[in-house]
Amino acid sequence: MYNILTLNSISEVGLNKLEPEKFAVSGEMANPDGIILRSYEMKDMELPEKLAGVARAGAGTNNIPIDKCSEKGIVVFNTPGANANAVKELVLTGIFLSSRKIVAGIEWAKELKGKENVDKLVEKGKGQFTGPEIKGKKLGVIGLGAIGVLVANAAVALGMEVYGYDPYLSVDAAWNLSSDVIKAASMEALVAECDYITIHVPLNDNTRGMYNKELFAATKKGTRLLNFARGGLVDTEALKTALADGTITEYITDFPDGEVIELENVICIPHLGASTPESEDNCAEMAAIELKQYLEYGIIKNSVNFPNCDAPYTGKARIALLHKNVSGMVGAITNILSADALNIDNMVNKSKGAWAYTLIDLDTFGGKADKLVEELGKIEGICRVRIVQEA
Repeated sequence: MYNILTLNSISEVGLNKLEPEKFAVSGEMANPDGIILRSYEMKDMELPEKLAGVARAGAGTNNIPIDKCSEKGIVVFNTPGANANAVKELVLTGIFLSSRKIVAGIEWAKELKGKENVDKLVEKGKGQFTGPEIKGKKLGVIGLGAIGVLVANAAVALGMEVYGYDPYLSVDAAWNLSSDVIKAASMEALVAECDYITIHVPLNDNTRGMYNKELFAATKKGTRLLNFARGGLVDTEALKTALADGTITEYITDFPDGEVIELENVICIPHLGASTPESEDNCAEMAAIELKQYLEYGIIKNSVNFPNCDAPYTGKARIALLHKNVSGMVGAITNILSADALNIDNMVNKSKGAWAYTLIDLDTFGGKADKLVEELGKIEGICRVRIVQEA
């Protein structure tokens, strides 16, 4: 029986993927094998001793202590693409909001309550909310992952001229991207050309504040900027200057904070990108399946800290090792198995940056499972040894 702790309210559609005869699921669990969460802040949380996997029902993992989890051999999963359509629809909404002064118009109309001749006042005052159509305008999409591709394709269908930039474009994304999307040579070239810009990249040490003073300087005057990825991608001080000098006509963000919400020509949406029942169901289902496959069979898919490893389980004894990506590790592991006269039926070794994962199927543990865990755990660089299946 695996114990699963939920740190947020998780859709039953997802939790139903965890069979009750194999998984105990609760919002209160002292020493869980796995955690499923959404936005719960884990960074100050003491990680339980047994914890083997954390599944984030969503794309962003900034609320999870990734480095700390890696050191302890805890695999962290996210659910890329599960909320992509929900975010795409809100981005399209943001494009229209940025153009047509819809929010300002609605707020002005509310002020007419209780006045006489409202219809005449509307006709007299509506001119102040004139805004351009998007058809024929140029949209720049920075980041062509699951969301960026959907946004780009939808914008093409709406009659926009779409430019895309992503130096790490995956093969799958390339297959799904409309052939009408124009490849930009650089971010600077994209922002200099486009009337609307939408950002769809993850927030990390390399991307934090990426839309900075220099990039704003290269941006076409009068651009409308949309940020439905993460607030920290846009440098706030540089944004203030860009709004003041007319570089940015309107900034639409799904990540308001104390500074941004005070600025003129900014529309703040309260992080609604994935707030649809369909998205919550998709994310929960994907997170539950990822955690289930890892705990039961050692299969890793969509991990942010360890490499993907999809080795079908054939009924043999299976052991998983999470370790640093250093030379000599595989030899050290196989030497111990050989010394214990254990025969390897299949072995997969994958790496991702500083970390690696080795999944081994043996004919049998020969009653040496506990001894094997102890011996392998003493190898320098090993952070966790886990018996996945005893066959």
